[in-house]
Amino acid sequence: MTIAKPPRGAAIASDVELWSRAADGDRQAFGELFERHVEAVWNHAYRLTASWSQAEDLTSSTFLLAWRKCREMRLVRDSALPWLYTVAGNLARDERRGTTRFLHALRRVPDSSVSADHADDVARRVDGDARMARILAAVRSLPRAERQAVELCLLGELPVPDAAEFLGVAEVSVRSRLSRARAKLRTKLREQP
Repeated sequence: MTIAKPPRGAAIASDVELWSRAADGDRQAFGELFERHVEAVWNHAYRLTASWSQAEDLTSSTFLLAWRKCREMRLVRDSALPWLYTVAGNLARDERRGTTRFLHALRRVPDSSVSADHADDVARRVDGDARMARILAAVRSLPRAERQAVELCLLGELPVPDAAEFLGVAEVSVRSRLSRARAKLRTKLREQP
């Protein structure tokens, strides 16, 4: 799909206007929203998964769900990003749960003579992905309120006021949660090799 860019000097539609048009079936409006936010959602998904391919899958799934549920979507401060970040986070958690269940089931299968794929060894050697995985494990171990603040503000780069409004708490609460979470994460990450 080719998306026409507005001419110079033309007013750029807000997320609210575009979501409203998309809810009425306007594919071009949804395409504009996709172009506007796809990079931020992909970056957020990568920070949640530490995997490029999983980030691509999560980004696709997030926008597919957004298209299907655009009539129900709740915008925060006229931005679609908080909702998109939350959807990506929920999809990442669902994927992680599914993978965990699959691995548990796989362990019950008798051992076979199948050799391991060398791609697994290569993936383990990528320092950036391994470091991100350790960080994500530490984030997942945080209490829910602190984890949400970290996912939205630190991983999702959402401003504190927007995160506070989305979570339904005061800005000072989000800042406090972030401060506690940072202290815990520093301690946990220092303890890891």
